[in-house]
Amino acid sequence: MWLSDAERIRASRFAFDRDRRRFVVTRARLRQLLGVRLGVRPDSVKLVYGERGKPALARGHADSDLRFNVSHSDDVGVYAFSPGREIGIDVEAVRVIRDADDIAARFFSRHENEAYLALDRRDKPLGFFNCWTRKEAFIKALGDGLYHPLDRFDVSLAPGEPARILRVENTPGDCCGWHMESFSPAPGFVAAVVVESGSRRAGSAAFAPRSARPAKVLCLT
Repeated sequence: MWLSDAERIRASRFAFDRDRRRFVVTRARLRQLLGVRLGVRPDSVKLVYGERGKPALARGHADSDLRFNVSHSDDVGVYAFSPGREIGIDVEAVRVIRDADDIAARFFSRHENEAYLALDRRDKPLGFFNCWTRKEAFIKALGDGLYHPLDRFDVSLAPGEPARILRVENTPGDCCGWHMESFSPAPGFVAAVVVESGSRRAGSAAFAPRSARPAKVLCLT
């Protein structure tokens, strides 16, 4: 497997074999996919990690402006690639969580929590994970992880409602410079991807048209 020494050490720390295997397969596949895009062998792909843990290509790949992100849940892995624009992705298995209401009250914004509590009981599991994956994808795109205050932005969450960033602090979502999509990579799973728009890259407040947001998402099970 094409893992770095640090990744092998991280894999060895998993308590359960299934979690170790999923991590190893996901990271090895990431290097394979990056190698194809960079035109190099998978074991030649060098990664570095930001202060908050976001992976990026090392300086040895300076000729490439490829940005990427990865997430996995159970045996489903999702990978997102974007040329020159920050990107984040997250996937979760939709399931009933006993303390979901308490988690929502703690981690969702006030607007999101109100929208979640208003859902029909049958829609709550999907609504919960719609919100969770969309928020996680956004903070992963930012590179902040859970260090970013989760109440500083709102996302849509109701089943059947388009995935949208509704607000980022005092800026309306349509002007925030990020685009969000939600999808189901496999039955029983929900995922979200957030990519930096061309307008944000240029420093403009206008929201770039969808055609200006090139990104590639791969789902593997």
